[in-house]
Amino acid sequence: MRDFGGKLAVITGGGTGMGRALARQLIAQGCDVATCDILEDNLAETRRLCEQEASQGRVVSTHRCDVADEEQVNAFRDAVKSAHDTDHIDLLFNNAGVGGGGSFVDDGSREEWERTFNICWFGVYNCARAFMPMLAASTDAHMVNTSSVNGFWASLGPQSAHSAYSTAKFAVKGFSEALVTDFANNAPHVKVSVVMPGHIGTSIAINSGRIMRGGGDAEEDLSRMRERFTALGMIDETVTDEQLREMVAEIGRSFRDNARTTAEQAASIILDGVREERWRILVGDDAHRLDKMVRETPEDAYSEAFMTRLREQAEWSLG
Repeated sequence: MRDFGGKLAVITGGGTGMGRALARQLIAQGCDVATCDILEDNLAETRRLCEQEASQGRVVSTHRCDVADEEQVNAFRDAVKSAHDTDHIDLLFNNAGVGGGGSFVDDGSREEWERTFNICWFGVYNCARAFMPMLAASTDAHMVNTSSVNGFWASLGPQSAHSAYSTAKFAVKGFSEALVTDFANNAPHVKVSVVMPGHIGTSIAINSGRIMRGGGDAEEDLSRMRERFTALGMIDETVTDEQLREMVAEIGRSFRDNARTTAEQAASIILDGVREERWRILVGDDAHRLDKMVRETPEDAYSEAFMTRLREQAEWSLG
């Protein structure tokens, strides 16, 4: 698929970050776009930007959808059919994701663990299931599933549990790789790519709390953050709630603003990979370096020494 002109792309998680950047770049290149998100204020801004930047005659539709909920995903699919008056789509970007659910050991975090897993894995599965017939109905289609470097390295470092997110992203990677052969045998006109970004400048750290709470108790979320930061030795009992709120906000801003790869750059790399029909798309120099290091010394990948080398060689940072 060398040219996106006249195509129809479905993008999940289009409210901010790579999803918004993909929507803007695709519609500017003559592609119609249907995108969904759970945060409606972010989604409205994406729509405004796309309508402002759309080439002549292009259509953008936006839809509220929790991708972890299969019924909502099916309703999203039906809404796309209606809004774009179509029986097929050409591109499916399973991009929606959320951070959270650190430790599998902590029983108190089970709900958060499963919420993270359900968005990051079942969100991909639900949308792939719902839109597969519409992809197959196209003459030239491509499914793009966003995994992560945490889809081949299940860690943020030796001191921080990251089990729910990493487990989900490993599932996305395995699913996508399995589809390479599945599609080749059963739907050769449909291609698949798995995207594995490193540190990309997105608002995932800012949005995750809102999504995980689902409009619920922000103070409960703050309490969980206090427990986690205390366990990591980042704060002590002298830190006030207001100081902790600002600390959490600053971490989110820093993650977004200090990344070496912007969301816009990431989207361009992904679209280049689609044009080249690459099934494996690493995004960012840090992703390439980490991939190389894990392959060279897999048994060492979760040691303090590995993390030290990673910081030195890849200038690894979470912001």
